[in-house]
Amino acid sequence: MKNYKNALTHPIFKVISEAAEELQVESYVIGGFVRDYILKRGEAKDIDIVAVGSGIQLAKKVTELLPGKPKVKVFKNFGTAMLRSNDIEIEFVGARKESYRQDSRKPIVEDGSLQDDQNRRDFTINALALSLNDKTFGDLLDPFDGLTDLEKKVIRTPLDPDITYSDDPLRMLRAIRFATQLNFKIEKESLKAISRNNKRIKIISKERITDELHKIMLAETPSTGFALLHKTGLLKLILPELTALEGIDEIEGQRHKDNFWHTLEVVDNISENTDDLWLRWAALLHDIGKAPTKKFHKKIGWTFHGHEFVGAKMVFRLFKRLRMPLNDKMKYVQKLVLMSSRPIAIVDKDVTDSAVRRLIFDAGEDIEDLMILCEADITTKNPKRFRKYHNNFKVVREKMKEVEERDQVRNFQPPVSGEEIMETFNIKPSREIGIIKETIKEAILEGEIPNEYEAARELMLKKGKELGLEVSTQ
Repeated sequence: MKNYKNALTHPIFKVISEAAEELQVESYVIGGFVRDYILKRGEAKDIDIVAVGSGIQLAKKVTELLPGKPKVKVFKNFGTAMLRSNDIEIEFVGARKESYRQDSRKPIVEDGSLQDDQNRRDFTINALALSLNDKTFGDLLDPFDGLTDLEKKVIRTPLDPDITYSDDPLRMLRAIRFATQLNFKIEKESLKAISRNNKRIKIISKERITDELHKIMLAETPSTGFALLHKTGLLKLILPELTALEGIDEIEGQRHKDNFWHTLEVVDNISENTDDLWLRWAALLHDIGKAPTKKFHKKIGWTFHGHEFVGAKMVFRLFKRLRMPLNDKMKYVQKLVLMSSRPIAIVDKDVTDSAVRRLIFDAGEDIEDLMILCEADITTKNPKRFRKYHNNFKVVREKMKEVEERDQVRNFQPPVSGEEIMETFNIKPSREIGIIKETIKEAILEGEIPNEYEAARELMLKKGKELGLEVSTQ
């Protein structure tokens, strides 16, 4: 039997071992901590402890033995307890058997042995356990040969995969997420079982689904996960807006690219440059408006007119359906989707400074993220085109830098405030104030006046006169 005492050098394990000895129960560390130690994935911040007995009592005994006696959170409904010691979160649970009803992923639970507990685990690599018992401290308990699966980089279920996935369909997403994060393969029969059981995903809450999608999105190569979601039929059930992009149509010899696989390339490209979850979401959704706007015209071929506008509206519906935040994060994704084609429009050498100013003004503090998205959108395999398109964006960046240094329109604030307009004309809040501010903003963006106070005040007085306002003499 293999022994991994070296994995248990953190003082907390000795404390748990002593507490279990006092209570006369067996205790084991199981799951992600063991898996990640063997894979050398860095120090774990979460530890799962199984007690063959009461996990809650063990947690309470552990806290009695720890300095400072940290508070134990008890979740009676789940038979679990949690405590935090320094920077580590430890969850305690009693070993248990589980059985499931067809309409729910919530199991019927009863006390069980360590083997029962390992049987209920989702994958062999998560069923690995290390003994914390005095005589066998550090011994590896591996009933499903998970160690070999770790070595072979395989995701496999301990029991029949059809039962595992049907019982708790969230495990289908977890299999794909682990395969993506760890760069593992899902065992062939297990992958087929996901396809067979994909419709069971409908009993899973949108919040749990979204949590797994976020983890896939934050992986080094998110396309791995989305390709597996697509292959198993899960993606069409979760994100039909994406799968609608798949396919290449041809009419009269004119074709368009496959926007689904292009999108996955864009997400991988952007992931090389940012860990920002919402910027990655913007990359995933930047073309979703192309499916509903696709049209063929004999003279010009395939078009997707207005796909950015349509896509931005689709973002709201998608976020709402998946219970994602409908706050500034959603608005940020909408904004980038809406503006995703704007920068390339100012590459032309004859483009006016006002067009550049408007781009900077409209993008505001998100201008750099927009440029990162646009550069990630270059997926051509033609080296000459690849260089050309990247050089185009260098030109855009140079134009933006030049205009911004001169005109300072990023995060634009009008040189003349609403309060000053009210004082100047002795008026209360009214539509005239908005008209004057808009006139000043437009004049600055169009380059008719510099972004300076004196010029803006002069225009304020002129516009006020046109509106029939009189300068206050007070």
